[in-house]
Amino acid sequence: MFNCNKLQRFYPLEVCRKLSAVLKCRSLTVMGIETSCDDTGIAIIKREADNNKVLANVLNSQQSFHIRYGGIIPPRAQDLHRSKIAAVYERCLEEANIKPNEINAIAVTTRPGLPLSLMVGLRFARYIARCNNKPLLPVHHMKAHALQARMEHDIPFPFLCLLISGGHSQLCFVQDANKFLLLGESLDDAPGEAFDKIVRRLRLYINPQFQKWSGGQIVDNAAKLAQNPEAFEFPLPLARMRDCNFSFAGIKNNSFRAIKRQEMKEGCPPDSVISNYADFCAGLLNAVSRHLMNRTQRAIEFCIEHKLFASNIPKSLVVSGGVANNDVIFQDIAHLAAQYECQTFRPSKKYCSDNGVMIAWNGIEQMMHNTQSTRYDYYNIDIQGKATLGESLIQQVTEANIKCKWIKPSRS
Repeated sequence: MFNCNKLQRFYPLEVCRKLSAVLKCRSLTVMGIETSCDDTGIAIIKREADNNKVLANVLNSQQSFHIRYGGIIPPRAQDLHRSKIAAVYERCLEEANIKPNEINAIAVTTRPGLPLSLMVGLRFARYIARCNNKPLLPVHHMKAHALQARMEHDIPFPFLCLLISGGHSQLCFVQDANKFLLLGESLDDAPGEAFDKIVRRLRLYINPQFQKWSGGQIVDNAAKLAQNPEAFEFPLPLARMRDCNFSFAGIKNNSFRAIKRQEMKEGCPPDSVISNYADFCAGLLNAVSRHLMNRTQRAIEFCIEHKLFASNIPKSLVVSGGVANNDVIFQDIAHLAAQYECQTFRPSKKYCSDNGVMIAWNGIEQMMHNTQSTRYDYYNIDIQGKATLGESLIQQVTEANIKCKWIKPSRS
């Protein structure tokens, strides 16, 4: 791959920049393979100049299987990935109307995630890459989420990113395609995980309308039916901690206690649902959104105070991950960011959750910005169940001890 820094030893810097621009504009077609959890996703993206086109996006979700057991069973997830991945691959090529040898590279999620699931994707990607003599690009799952919005929006580096999903909650500052500064992360449950556990305790899965939805989707839709959104209130987590970390365990435990009190008040029989579940979901959603707003506000102020944002481009905030689908949360975060003259972006809703498109796009980002060498040493690439997200600045954020005057949601 082209490396501008290396060529500077032989050519003037301006020539190197022009060559780099040529590389970024040339046609690139990349396949992305995603199997980090319970979704088997394969997609193909073609980039020509500044035009990014998703040629195919095929996703096989296991949610309807795992939801019956109250959580993901890793060995069964691995079995389902194995049984479906070849068919997903064939369907992806068919939808894209493309042959494997027309693809420039194969990108695959290698970290973080469920090791048993990651291994299925990596082995399949190795096989495809080796058979077609294509480079193999390892992808960090959370970095792929963070960069996904750049496929659809003109978001220059650097920018702040809030990653919120079923397994992760992180605030990071993205300096370039491979340089991330971690400002905060969840100390316990992720928001999507908390939604799932609370909805399971609330027993909303017995409602046929909700049976195939995730916890976050159920809370979002039930909250829209609320008659009294202020009926349930929850204490703000980590209120005394002046950092950017998250905690959703307190909201979860307070939810369990509130549900139990309401059940006793109504005399609910087993396997029934409290009558004002919609009000409860509205209160829960407000509590989660406020917590996310407060931690993000401190991150924005930290970035401004430490001059991390570039002075010559507008400040940007990207919200990504499955929970970014929630319009209430996104609108609250966007309202917050606007108070700091910061633009807010998110990927299209179909790309917020795990999918092959974000992995393919990350492969294109790697090739455009040459963040690592093209890999033909297929067997030196391995999986990591747990992986850090760039350089941690969490201690520096804590030491900054930033006191914020909290901005309230626009609907307050």
